[in-house]
Amino acid sequence: MSTLPVKNTIASCLHALLFIYLLACQQPAAKNTHVVANASPADSSWMMLPFVKIDSVNPVLEPGTGTFICPVRKQPVRWEEKDVFNPAAIVKDGKVFLLYRAEDLIGKHAGTSRIGLAESTDGLHFTRFARPVLFPAPDEQKKYEWEGGCEDPRVVQDSSGTYIMTYTAYDGKTARLMVASSKDLKQWTKHGPAFAKAFNGKYLNIWSKSGAIVSKYENGNIIACKINGKYWMYWGDVNIWAATSDDLINWAPVLSAPGEKPAITLRHYAKDIPEIKTVFGPRPKKFDSDLVEPGPPAMLTDKGILLLYNSRNIPAIGDSSLPEGTYTASQILMNKNDPTQVLQRMDNWFIQPEKSYEVTGQVNRVCFIEGLVFFKNKWLLYYGTADSKIAVCRLAN
Repeated sequence: MSTLPVKNTIASCLHALLFIYLLACQQPAAKNTHVVANASPADSSWMMLPFVKIDSVNPVLEPGTGTFICPVRKQPVRWEEKDVFNPAAIVKDGKVFLLYRAEDLIGKHAGTSRIGLAESTDGLHFTRFARPVLFPAPDEQKKYEWEGGCEDPRVVQDSSGTYIMTYTAYDGKTARLMVASSKDLKQWTKHGPAFAKAFNGKYLNIWSKSGAIVSKYENGNIIACKINGKYWMYWGDVNIWAATSDDLINWAPVLSAPGEKPAITLRHYAKDIPEIKTVFGPRPKKFDSDLVEPGPPAMLTDKGILLLYNSRNIPAIGDSSLPEGTYTASQILMNKNDPTQVLQRMDNWFIQPEKSYEVTGQVNRVCFIEGLVFFKNKWLLYYGTADSKIAVCRLAN
């Protein structure tokens, strides 16, 4: 807002200020929404807002003392002694199940990660299972999973009810997006790297993480759905890219059209894969200045594909009001007929670290959303806090 010239009268000043005030009152959504592709700045109805942290129960899950025999080490380990965080969430048999990342204190990569399971009848108080349900073992995937482990699951169902998990395998050098399936959330079949067969294996060994499959959220279920004959997934933890699949197991990154250039400056490892089409990326001078990363499975709605996403800030290039490395979360809407086209994007975060367990932990100042369910007429969003604990918030009605 510019300064009015000195020669203007007081009446003119008051008139201008009143006009600006009335205009702001008429268009509150304009302050919260970044508009792309001719979307209306006043339309905020696509957003899921506001979420309210349930302080009375948070954190809902903390590190545990359980042990199991690690099939690789062949000895008992306290598999969730160090940290628990970044959970997927699924509704099954009238309960909420969390599939969460847990770390021990053994090994050279700040502990080995495994995926545990916990259940709740109210979505707020959880009972954990004694053993992890997905973990490194002497199998075909050990070369990808040991000894960093299995990380950051996201879970959907196919049309037959089979559960499909995307997770990250870390071998100590490269993170790879992996796929597993299950009938009961307890016994999982590993299918290996998501991109192993695409383009003759060209992308098998790229750094890849965080697969959020486009799904319909119906009657408490999260069902993967096809768009134009293909399943779609958003992935990545610098930019967000897309991939497609015929079977939810084997995925291929979506490439740019011949001659198409990246829409943004490529940073970090994105510079190594410039031919993969960027759906969206970090923004300078904003809370998501350093990286963006998918949250829960993307939601197909009447207005488009809603993706809740995570982001990290660097004050020198981003939001100077947020400390270095702060992880917040925001929302973006894609075209349901072309999942690579952005329609609208929030201009701000909707959740940020502020509680002590969100600010201090293995990684400070982190709220990392990953599990979203509709349960008992409420939307519940589960998130990792400071890479150490798990908390929940609900959508206010």
